[in-house]
Amino acid sequence: MTIAEACRPGRRSIVSTVSGDRSRGLQGSEAELADAVAEFHADPLGYVILAFDWGGGDLIGHDGPDAWQADILESIGSGSLSPAEALRVAVASGHGVGKSALVAWIVLWAMSTRPHLAGVVTANTKTQLETKTWRELAVWHKRAINAHWFKWTASKFYQVDHPETWFVAAIPWTKERPEAFAGLHSEHVLVVYDEASAVDDSIWEVSEGAMTTPGAIWCAFGNPTRNSGRFKECFGRFRHRWQTRQIDSRGAKMANRAQLEQWIEDYGEDSDFARIRVRGVFPCAGGNQFIPGDLVDGARNREAIGNGPIVLGVDVARFGDDQTVLLSRQGDKVKMIARYRGLDTMQTAGKVSEAMDKYEPAAVFIDGVGVGGGVVDRLRQLGYRVTDINAGARATDAHKYYNLRAEMWGKLRDWLGKGCLPDDQELADDLMAPEYGFDGRNRIQLEKKERMKERGLASPDCGDALALTFAAPVREKKHKLQFDNRGIV
Repeated sequence: MTIAEACRPGRRSIVSTVSGDRSRGLQGSEAELADAVAEFHADPLGYVILAFDWGGGDLIGHDGPDAWQADILESIGSGSLSPAEALRVAVASGHGVGKSALVAWIVLWAMSTRPHLAGVVTANTKTQLETKTWRELAVWHKRAINAHWFKWTASKFYQVDHPETWFVAAIPWTKERPEAFAGLHSEHVLVVYDEASAVDDSIWEVSEGAMTTPGAIWCAFGNPTRNSGRFKECFGRFRHRWQTRQIDSRGAKMANRAQLEQWIEDYGEDSDFARIRVRGVFPCAGGNQFIPGDLVDGARNREAIGNGPIVLGVDVARFGDDQTVLLSRQGDKVKMIARYRGLDTMQTAGKVSEAMDKYEPAAVFIDGVGVGGGVVDRLRQLGYRVTDINAGARATDAHKYYNLRAEMWGKLRDWLGKGCLPDDQELADDLMAPEYGFDGRNRIQLEKKERMKERGLASPDCGDALALTFAAPVREKKHKLQFDNRGIV
C-alpha cells in the first residue's frame, strides 16, 4: 500500500473534488479549497498528498513522498501540535535522496496553513540556493493545487494579496551581514537551512532569536560534511532540542544506486567519504583532520632514497606572524632549506635565487597570490624560471577537489604513504593541522587559513611549501646543460 493510499478517510474525495474544480479554473471552489487546506495545519504529509496530482501529469510513476520524507513530515506535524515551543528538525542525509523536494513541500505547507507567515530559506552557497533549493520550490509551486494563492520570484515567495506580510525569502548567508537573518517577528515563523553543515555558526546564533516565537519552525538539512559546527551539534550536545534523522541514500527511492555502490566499492563503507555521501552519518571522531598523525609518523620513520628531479616549493609570508618557507623535494626525500620572517619581496627573491643556484631544481613552484606575486616578478626579471601557483585556481581533477590547494594537499597526503619527512616537528604539526569538508558538489575542500587562525592555529606555512611541490608533474632534466635556472639552453 502506498502512502497516498494510506491517507486518512475522506482525503481522496477532497483531492478529487478540488482537482476537478482546479481543472475548471477553481471557479466557485475557493471556500472548499481553503477549508480542505486548513485541515492540514498540523499535518504536512496530508497537505503534500492533497496538493499534488500523484501518479498523474508530470508525476506519473510517483505515488507520493518517499518513506523517509513521509516520516519527517509526520514528525513535523506532531511537533507543530505544541505551539508553546519552537520546533527544530535536523536531517543529515547521504547524496541524492530528494531533500530539496522536501524543503519545497515544507515551505508550501507552512505558507498554505499559517496566515502571514514570515520565513527565510538559505543554503551553503548562493549558487546552491538559487539553482537547486529555490528552483525546486518553483517546480513544486507550479504543481500545487493552490498554486494561484502564491507568487514565486527569484528572491521571494509570497501570498498574492499580502506580499509584504506573508512570505518566505531566499537569502544567501554572509558572515559580514548576519543581521539579515534577524527580525523574523510574526505569529508564524519558518527558518530552513539547506546544506546546513556549511552555514556559519554566526548565522545559527542569529536564527536562534527567531525561535523565541511560540510555534516557530526551524528545519536544517544537509550532508554531514563536518565533524564540528552547529549542524553537528544538533545531533550532539543540543540533541535534546532537535528532532533528528540520519538518512542512508541506499534506502531512498530517488538515489542513484549504481553510483552509491561504486562509491562503496572505491572508498569502503566505513570511509568518511561513504559515511558522508552514502550513509548520512558524520565523519569519524577526528575524521575531519585531512592528514592523520599516523601517516605523518610513518613518513618521519622511513628511510629516503632521494631519486628523481629536485623540486623547490616556496610559500611566501602574507601576515606579520607568518613565515616564508623554502624546501626541496626529490622523489621521496624532503629537505627543509630555510624559514624567514620579516623579509620584503626583494629580499625573499634574493634568498630563493640563492637556493636555486645551489640546488639546481628542475622546477620551482611559488605561491604567487598576494605578496608572492612580487617575488615571482623579481625572479623572472633576474632571468630565473619559476612557476607562479594560484592555490585558489581550478583543480586538475575538478570533480574531486574544490580547488588547486585541496588537490596539492591531496597529492601530498597520497605521497606520505611512501615518502620520507625530515625530523621537523613544525612541519609535522603543519601537516596535521588543516581540517577538511565537502562543498555542495561533494568535492574535497581544505580548511581556509583564516579559519585555522580562528581555531588558534598558525598558518601551515611549512605544509603549504611542501604541498606546492605537487602543483604539477616534473620531469628529470636529461642533461645539466639542457637549461639552467636563468633560462639558458
